[in-house]
Amino acid sequence: MAPSPLNILFLGSGNSARSIFAEYLIRKQGKGKFTAFSAGINPEQEINPYVLRVLKELYKIDASDARPKSWDEFKDASLDFIITSSEHARGQTPSWAWTGNPIMAHWSTPDPEHFSGSEKDTFNHFWKVSQLIYRRVDLLCNLSVDKLDHLRLEQETRNIATQEGAV
Repeated sequence: MAPSPLNILFLGSGNSARSIFAEYLIRKQGKGKFTAFSAGINPEQEINPYVLRVLKELYKIDASDARPKSWDEFKDASLDFIITSSEHARGQTPSWAWTGNPIMAHWSTPDPEHFSGSEKDTFNHFWKVSQLIYRRVDLLCNLSVDKLDHLRLEQETRNIATQEGAV
């Protein structure tokens, strides 16, 4: 495996919620171990404001510099991991589109943007989705990436989506 920090791209549909959560949570949890990025297949115009609130109020993370980005920005990047969060992104992401041999995994995550409710209920829903992503990021950060071969690391990364407490 490449020396630390490892480059990781979280790829979603619109890059306005789930992939932003993952990018900023791993920046905090995996500091020194990962350099994190996020992008979308069809990026939205702006980050969902509930994402920014949850990160700021509950995780003490300033994500004011976050912006939706297209996956085209990363096509020539040297990436060690690519993790998709939506079925749309998973279906649009051929492994041959990336240089090198990045570990590819899919962590299916409910899209919080489809939730409809009061402001308080919506905030709580975004928080619950962020907790799911946080747990997965924490599991990834605790893998012994330097001790696992590429195939084993890819399998372990994929398994994170199904581990108890992660779903």
